[in-house]
Amino acid sequence: MNHTAPAVPLGQLVATDPAGAVPLLREVLARKGEDPRVLRLLGQALRKLGRDSEAELAENAAIRASVRDPALIAIAQALLANDLPAAEAGLRERLSAQPRDVAAIRMMAELAGRIGRYRDAETLLLRALELAPGFAAARANLATVLYKQNRFADAVAALDHVLAANSASAGDLNLKAAALGRIGEYEESRRIYRELLESFPDHAKLWMSYGHILKTLGEQAEAVSAYRRCIAVEPALGEAWWSLANLKTVRFGDADVAAMRCALDQADIGPDDRLHLHFALAKALEDRGEAEAAFAHYAQGNALRSMELQHDPEAVGEQVDAVIGTFSPAFLAAHADGGDPSPAPIFILGMPRAGSTLIEQILDSHSQIEGTMELPDIPALAMREAQATGGRPRDWPAALAAMSPQRRAELGAEFLERTKVQRKTAKPFYIDKLPNNWAYLGFIALILPHAKIIDARRHPLDCCVSNFRQNYAKGQAFSYDLAHMGRYYADYVRAMRHYDEVMPGRVHRVIHEDLLDDPESRVRALLDYLGLPFEPACLEFHTNTRSVRTASSEQVRRPINRDGVGQWRAYEAWLAPLTAALGDLPETYAKS
Repeated sequence: MNHTAPAVPLGQLVATDPAGAVPLLREVLARKGEDPRVLRLLGQALRKLGRDSEAELAENAAIRASVRDPALIAIAQALLANDLPAAEAGLRERLSAQPRDVAAIRMMAELAGRIGRYRDAETLLLRALELAPGFAAARANLATVLYKQNRFADAVAALDHVLAANSASAGDLNLKAAALGRIGEYEESRRIYRELLESFPDHAKLWMSYGHILKTLGEQAEAVSAYRRCIAVEPALGEAWWSLANLKTVRFGDADVAAMRCALDQADIGPDDRLHLHFALAKALEDRGEAEAAFAHYAQGNALRSMELQHDPEAVGEQVDAVIGTFSPAFLAAHADGGDPSPAPIFILGMPRAGSTLIEQILDSHSQIEGTMELPDIPALAMREAQATGGRPRDWPAALAAMSPQRRAELGAEFLERTKVQRKTAKPFYIDKLPNNWAYLGFIALILPHAKIIDARRHPLDCCVSNFRQNYAKGQAFSYDLAHMGRYYADYVRAMRHYDEVMPGRVHRVIHEDLLDDPESRVRALLDYLGLPFEPACLEFHTNTRSVRTASSEQVRRPINRDGVGQWRAYEAWLAPLTAALGDLPETYAKS
């Protein structure tokens, strides 16, 4: 049947008379073939009529037709070649002409993700899904972008949507397993990894990820086996060797040392494999008492990582200056109201490798306290608020100064809501043990005025050398250069000293060495600060079977010991940049 040409453009007709537009659009498609613009209009009209299954077919057909377009193929090739300026120019031209082209919108989101603009990528993908709700690839991309923003529960929800549509790939399942691990759903994560390994038994990185989950669950022998299986498949995979070393309980044999040296001798291994191998080999040599050779490999691994991360010690110092300049007694008095009144959060902060995991393990053994993990939410909220006011991420003190009491209350409530997914029990109190929260202590104090704050502090030389021997999965950019690390420790102490002066009694300090020397009295003092009764289980923390994600996971499954005290002395001959940056802190750290 031939229809008379519409008196109004098809796009306008879709908006005003979708029922009348549908047959006309189908007629155009019958004449012209699968034109993506016409298919998109058909999908739009069918959505308006509530004919969603038909709309999805049209939308998916539009996507297929778009990706066959030579112009879009050229843009895809530019993305593949990492020619981002050319890709961006092509996409802007395309979307200017066809703003509803969801394939192009998805590609623009990919470009945004490539340069770390995850919020922009998220906005673009949500727009693509608004236009084509059944666009499974865009929803899977959205899950990745949410994961990159540390919104792990949201990533899981997006992936569940993809799975429900039977559109999930093995990569999507892998991402879901990783995201589940980040929200404490370790058993389900393990189940998915097992399922994937049945299909991909020779996938090295799957074995490594599986090993990480097993380690977190305290199944050390199984974790070692998984890491060994990974290495058998890919002998030069540096992260697998480091994962074994990072258990802190594995002792490498001669064959292992030879294999790591052989891998390092390969000219074609990437910098990531190389730096992990240096750290792992250093640990192997350290265990053999070969301090000089071990330090040389630690130094090489750290140099590679430092070059990659480009830490700026001046920026940390400037942020501490801003904290000291902002948080005066007068400022705190003027901002005494506001914030969320919940007393539930307990923050353990300070330097990494300062004993925070031990404190968390002790407190999690109490009947009223739940340990979670290192939560990314406080820095994310603080930096978001700074950027929302046009500042740099570290300008949060200025943003906080301009905030209303109501806004501070909203942020406190948002933190509680964001972290709810990490809570697996009905205990009234829970722990966020992100060490770097010391840099945001003032933010915490104003949005959660009743939260408790514990400063975990360890001898600076032991603490800093322990960091230098640790290759973190991400972050901690300061820790890969001895001078930078000394400055970071000094800035941390400087900030905490200021908070002690302007908020006396707000922070409870636990000196690691004192805790080792007299655990019962220190635990009692800590619980007194928290307003909780002493429970003997807190001294039996090593029997606690909770999952632990941090580098100290195996140490806290042992009774209190002093094995880590004085370890810096083995490397004393090479620590001049660190000792110079620390000044007198090795003598005064417990009093500062």
